[in-house]
Amino acid sequence: MSIVIAVDGLGGDLAPDAVVEGMRLSKQRNRDVSFILVGPVDQMQDALGSDAELVSVVSFVDAPDKVGMEDKPSQALRHGKQTSLWRAIEEVKEGRAMGVVSGGNTGAMMAMAKLQLRMIDGFDRPAIAAIWPTLRAESVVLDVGANIDATASQLTQFTLMGVEFARLGLGIMKPTVGLLNIGSEDLKGRDELRDAQSLLIDCAGDNFHYHGFVEGNDIGKGIVDVVVTDGFTGNIALKSAEGTAQQVGAYLRAALSSSWGGKLGYFFARGSLRAFRNRVDPRRVNGGPLLGLNGLVVKSHGGSDALGFASALDLAIDLSRGDIVNKLAKQVIGLSQQAANTQERLKT
Repeated sequence: MSIVIAVDGLGGDLAPDAVVEGMRLSKQRNRDVSFILVGPVDQMQDALGSDAELVSVVSFVDAPDKVGMEDKPSQALRHGKQTSLWRAIEEVKEGRAMGVVSGGNTGAMMAMAKLQLRMIDGFDRPAIAAIWPTLRAESVVLDVGANIDATASQLTQFTLMGVEFARLGLGIMKPTVGLLNIGSEDLKGRDELRDAQSLLIDCAGDNFHYHGFVEGNDIGKGIVDVVVTDGFTGNIALKSAEGTAQQVGAYLRAALSSSWGGKLGYFFARGSLRAFRNRVDPRRVNGGPLLGLNGLVVKSHGGSDALGFASALDLAIDLSRGDIVNKLAKQVIGLSQQAANTQERLKT
């Protein structure tokens, strides 16, 4: 079965060049994929160039306008139906693409996707999930940027989505869940976190194990399989981790190039150092799906280069190949009703 992915050709700071080069890199790893490239057709064709192999798997949808990074979601919805972002999502809505990838405006992307694809029954808002490398394996962290805040009920919904994503995407049959907080003690944090904890303690059972509150330095340790937070806090955690990885890499390069001994050490350890560099390179885990929608939407970092955008495309292809979004939707509907019933019981 051929995988068809719609691509926002104008989404991101380095678009369209990084987008097209990312498509080329992803195609080299995924022979069963074709792309629908959305944007001004002449500009997209120029960016695509004369690569015959890539040209053969790309079709075009014309979209003369783009959503600016500074545009408010309300502005994008009022004036955005001619934009590359709207029309790329529309390809999923109409069934011509199995998923869409964009490095564009996050708020506009969430608003347009929610309007066109609709939410899974019982869920209020999408949440962006990140697959996070840890000392143990990989964890799911959500929300990392879709919602600036979240109620206790919404944090519970994020948990249910994250649990199913960890089960379907990472193969963790009974994930362990933690709520991101400023401390692990039960009395720490905002009211909505403590209220969410009460809901999760009551909801946990056969589907997942609730660990409790976790702190920022616990994420990379892999203490839990699913870390749940609001998008404001989650995005800060994500960008801090990426910046730290880049800082460590810069320190290491400086140390190895500062003396003959360092250069000699690099010569003998270059294979291990290359593996280390790949392990901590944020571009290789770029991209996060907006969970909770009736369709696959993957957000790439706005500043991603070609390697980072290719990683987001690879993620969309893998999720499409496994039909993860449709499977997740079927699983979480019943869990959402269970969580709602729990919330009503706790109120009384």
